[in-house]
Amino acid sequence: DQGIDVRIATTDAECEAVYRFRYEVYVEELGRYRAIADHKRRRLADPEDAHSWIVYATADDEVVASFRATWGGNGFSDRQVDQYQLMPFLAELRPERMAVGERTMISPRWRGVDLFSALGEGSAALIRDHDVRIVFGACEPHLISFYVRYQRPYGTRNINSSEAGFLVPLVSFPQGAEALMEFGADGELPTCVSDVLEGNGTVLSPALLGDEEYQRWVHGAVDVLRSSVFDGMDHEDVTKVIQRSNVVACSGGDRLLKRGGSARNVFVVLDGALAVSRNGMPVGSVGPGEIVGEMAYLRRRPRSFDVDVIEDTHVLSLSERTLTALTEVAPGVAAQLASNMSRQISRRLADAGDARAAPFGIGRGLAIVR
Repeated sequence: DQGIDVRIATTDAECEAVYRFRYEVYVEELGRYRAIADHKRRRLADPEDAHSWIVYATADDEVVASFRATWGGNGFSDRQVDQYQLMPFLAELRPERMAVGERTMISPRWRGVDLFSALGEGSAALIRDHDVRIVFGACEPHLISFYVRYQRPYGTRNINSSEAGFLVPLVSFPQGAEALMEFGADGELPTCVSDVLEGNGTVLSPALLGDEEYQRWVHGAVDVLRSSVFDGMDHEDVTKVIQRSNVVACSGGDRLLKRGGSARNVFVVLDGALAVSRNGMPVGSVGPGEIVGEMAYLRRRPRSFDVDVIEDTHVLSLSERTLTALTEVAPGVAAQLASNMSRQISRRLADAGDARAAPFGIGRGLAIVR
């Protein structure tokens, strides 16, 4: 609808149009992939493009959305095998039954329209004709609520991309998981598939657990915090904040926030610890009850610091859309949340002043993490 035409790129001209579109979105808008982009010709291409399916959508002959699907029959790159944790799947399934979906992007002017579904429908014939039964992908934490409508989190660790940043691995079964039973033993699903269906990967979400179980889990985590961004809120207030949230389990070494990142979601640390740095220099740390990412949300600017996970940590992800909606449906709760954010910012500023007075001390929570 709305004049959208979805196609498979089959000519050099079509591919070049997609590469230029990638450059506009990833490099110019989001500030990513600068090290590998062709700035002279304003294009962004990858080695995987040469043997993948490139699906794109146009409106008035202008590219407005695209994604790439790499079919296992043509082979996966070493990066894809490692990044999407494919070895357990390759050990039990035929690669021809698998695909990896990447580089999904939509023009800013069309982000209120579900072009993701349109791209999926446009590639349905390829998926069907090649008998693809499992598709891997990934998304940023602030997009989890959208993507879990179509895909399921899986795996034991999150993806840390030097260019794209922190990503949650996702998987879908175009023909249903039962279509993979032929690869299992004794009429059972392969272990790699049953593990996906029995777990939630690194994500806890209302869409996966149900509202009641999810809220019970988050309330339990919040209730044991000695002090947090939820101070001054009762049970009902906290429920209003978290009902559109997600929890992500992070491992030591994950880079939760990448300097220059364009996402504006806020993370509340439920347990564990995070390290804050800038240009490789330590700045401070963030612990349970504290927030990171709040300045990017408040100032509408890219991230100014890198934030790395020190130890196994659970973070509550509140998207920009969630926080904006809260101001409309529960302004009093939104005001209390903003007040608590301001209090934490003020405390960090005070800690920063104390640290400057002590020549060798770097205090906890010293940075205003953007």
